[in-house]
Amino acid sequence: MLHPEFQRSDRRAFLGALSASLFLTPGLFAEQLLITPRMTEGPFYPDKLPLDTDNDLIIVNNSLTPAVGEITHLTGRVLDLSGSPIKDATVEIWQCDANEVYLHSSDSGPKAKQRDKNFQGFGRFSTSSKGEYRFRTIKPVPYPGRPAPHIHFKVKKGNRELITTQLMVRGHAGNARDGIFSDLRDPIDRELVLGDFKRVPESKVGEWAVKFDIIVGRTPDENSSDRKR
Repeated sequence: MLHPEFQRSDRRAFLGALSASLFLTPGLFAEQLLITPRMTEGPFYPDKLPLDTDNDLIIVNNSLTPAVGEITHLTGRVLDLSGSPIKDATVEIWQCDANEVYLHSSDSGPKAKQRDKNFQGFGRFSTSSKGEYRFRTIKPVPYPGRPAPHIHFKVKKGNRELITTQLMVRGHAGNARDGIFSDLRDPIDRELVLGDFKRVPESKVGEWAVKFDIIVGRTPDENSSDRKR
């Protein structure tokens, strides 16, 4: 098992020797799983949750009008370091809409007229017995101050927070200018928060799909006294 205290130089060598696909493969390569890096929650975690908090952010309640943006199918698993799935974990996501506005009073207040009322802005989903989650949302967009498009994640188990992190778009030009992404000094950590957004071949409306597995360093049964919030 690759422990978090593994020397940085050795970790960089490890990155060159191991493809990204092995980082997140349970089973045979479980001992090579790497912890998903923690990232800032940011200032726009919803200060008032919407009435609709399901895993489809494109449609709010029973509205017939979908959100503006490129529809994206976001899937993944929540696993521990051994590769075992974490069942019944709550995965929360939040992001700005296509008009660059979050579902938050300090962001949507002055720009209320710009906010896409048809975009839910926040969603949650409980993982399956295989640790799987899924969302339908929009492909993230950059906004002033954050040139890297991203989706925020928070994973909880019961009343415990396991991890807060972010998913970035691999290959986006704004990543190199994004201060939050640059705070991840280790190239392995950067690799672990990049997602491959790919076109859905059969889609007639240009939908995207991305998979993001989240590896947590602690399970809910472990001591939480030194958890980083």
